[in-house]
Amino acid sequence: MDLKYVQTTCPYCGTGCSFNLVVKDGKVVGTQPYKRSPVNEGKVCPKGTYAHEFVNSPDRLTKPLIKKDGKFVEATWDEAYDLIVQKFKSYKPDEFAALASARVSNEENYLMMKFARGVMKSRHIDHCARLCHASTVAGLAASFGSGAMTNSIGDIAESKCVFVIGSNTFEQHPLIGRKIVQAKMNGAKVIYADPRYTATARQADLYMQFVSGTDVAILNGLMQEIIKNGWEDKEFIEKRTKDFEKLKEVVMKEDYSLENVSKISGIPVDQLKQAAEWLGTTKPGAILYSMGITQHTVGVDNVRSVANLQMLLGNLGKPGAGVNALRGQNNVQGACDMGALPVVFTGYQKVIDEAAHKKFADAWGFPDGICEPKNGYEVTVMMDVLTDNPGELKCMYIMGENPMISDPDINHVRHALESLEFLVVQDIFMTETAELADVVLPAACYAERDGTQTSTERRVQLWRKAQNPPGEAKEDWQIICELAAKMGYAAQFPYQNVEEIFNEIAKVTPSYAGMTYERLNRPEALHWPCPTTDHPGTPILHRERFAHPDGLGVFAPIEWKPPAEVPDAEYPFVLTTGRILWHWHTGSMTRRSATLDSEVPTGWIEINPEDAKALGIKDKEMVRASTRRGSIDVPAKVTKDIMKGVMFMPFHFVECAANVLTNNALDPIAKIPEFKACAVKVEKITEA
Repeated sequence: MDLKYVQTTCPYCGTGCSFNLVVKDGKVVGTQPYKRSPVNEGKVCPKGTYAHEFVNSPDRLTKPLIKKDGKFVEATWDEAYDLIVQKFKSYKPDEFAALASARVSNEENYLMMKFARGVMKSRHIDHCARLCHASTVAGLAASFGSGAMTNSIGDIAESKCVFVIGSNTFEQHPLIGRKIVQAKMNGAKVIYADPRYTATARQADLYMQFVSGTDVAILNGLMQEIIKNGWEDKEFIEKRTKDFEKLKEVVMKEDYSLENVSKISGIPVDQLKQAAEWLGTTKPGAILYSMGITQHTVGVDNVRSVANLQMLLGNLGKPGAGVNALRGQNNVQGACDMGALPVVFTGYQKVIDEAAHKKFADAWGFPDGICEPKNGYEVTVMMDVLTDNPGELKCMYIMGENPMISDPDINHVRHALESLEFLVVQDIFMTETAELADVVLPAACYAERDGTQTSTERRVQLWRKAQNPPGEAKEDWQIICELAAKMGYAAQFPYQNVEEIFNEIAKVTPSYAGMTYERLNRPEALHWPCPTTDHPGTPILHRERFAHPDGLGVFAPIEWKPPAEVPDAEYPFVLTTGRILWHWHTGSMTRRSATLDSEVPTGWIEINPEDAKALGIKDKEMVRASTRRGSIDVPAKVTKDIMKGVMFMPFHFVECAANVLTNNALDPIAKIPEFKACAVKVEKITEA
């Protein structure tokens, strides 16, 4: 018997935990702790514990598939490639769009970006960061000059006041939750604001329950109270920021008195007062947030309000402080860093900047040039273009994304994808999106590849290959290189392994310039920015100055606006959505893990007991939830943990898909949809 341990990085959330894969006779059979990681120190959550169970699932894709007469038939790689090349060559650059993936490596996202912009000459590339943290990238870049989490996970434990808003950290990022517990054991105060009394609420010293979509009003009210009491950090504001007076003009309005904020949000005045006092008088303080802040039509406003509060308090550039935007997927930070976005190349170098455009055109050496120096479409905009402007976008190449579960208003997404002339999907399972494809290409999963991923704290870590992919499945980077060669660009995709790709990334990306595989091959890895090979990396951003040219942070006066859709007589409740401990995103991996799926086999809708009583609904009975976009039948979960007037659904379950209901109204800047608030009605299902 051949038994070995292969250390790797978890493929689920953005925390970046490490563990060992147990490999027996060439197959992954289990996980074991890897105790040298500074991130998780040998501990993992349930998803990490069972991260081996889907790897050798019997329904892994093993051969290329081509759809003929509405049915998939197995094909050779050459047959699949020949069809794809013939079709891809028939489209103009602006008729083609690509979706990269927060699940695959930095190297593979970089190649997909290079393929779209260099081989296809297309401006249209995006990925699911659009659906989770696009508003973080835009909002923090506007406030600080850089759109990433400012501090490390480890130094959350050094905070004296932890404010969690828009994140159920103990379920979504359990090992970051562990750092909150460590801070609390060191004497920190923990404040938690959320519409639901969650596992995170149970750890808080102060829990504030509020109506989804009122974040800006709450944050403005807290800032007013802090300024009234003189708790702001006057020296930090004077030396490190600008436009404070503009902020003050808005937050000191009567609209944001604690009495008014209480009416808008539902949080009692005494709780708001207590939160403001702890924030104002306990330093250093850290704010943690996730998609409860970002997934709104005012997502960028929410993010900038969080940044305002931390600049007001001087809580930046030091341990135990910062704006800690917790990324939802394992490599969503890396996919953004790699330029898998319609407006930037790697390292957030703007596509419309002539110097940046020339830099990439020269570095890549495509004989016929690359895409125009113009911004492309976001994925949410692509879906609207497909339905509203038929014939403009005709062809799409999707790697490792499942918009048929993850995107809002799924009926609209189906209509959009079905209107494509040609769709290629590259994945490890036959997902709901792959079912709509013309060609499906079988890919390798995380346990079957080398490469890097970048965690929520900007830590670039290695994946290590533990087994071969099943059947004829290939690693994503190999598929893209082979396809590019068939398209006539073998010289531009000459890589023999992922390390060669990473070395090219480092050459064109200033924040990764000092990184090599040799330097990353150690437990602590490296945080970007790491500009030179002797640079130690940067766990904490903005220590001396912000990333704007003048080095100053920018306050932004933000007025509260309600969600795009508010309750009315027909749809009287607010619906919000989120993730749970046992499952991850579209469920394609966790629902194929027998242990995780047996813990939570299906979804539900949470209803406050008073609302349930008024509707005549009992716990566990099937109900019909409806919005202006569609209806689903789903079991009711009657619980006092949800606020009256608000309902919650997890979004992992295709049989009761929350995103049939959610609103695809977009933030005007980030183009992120409003997953976290829409109007819903719930009724008993009457027998016909």
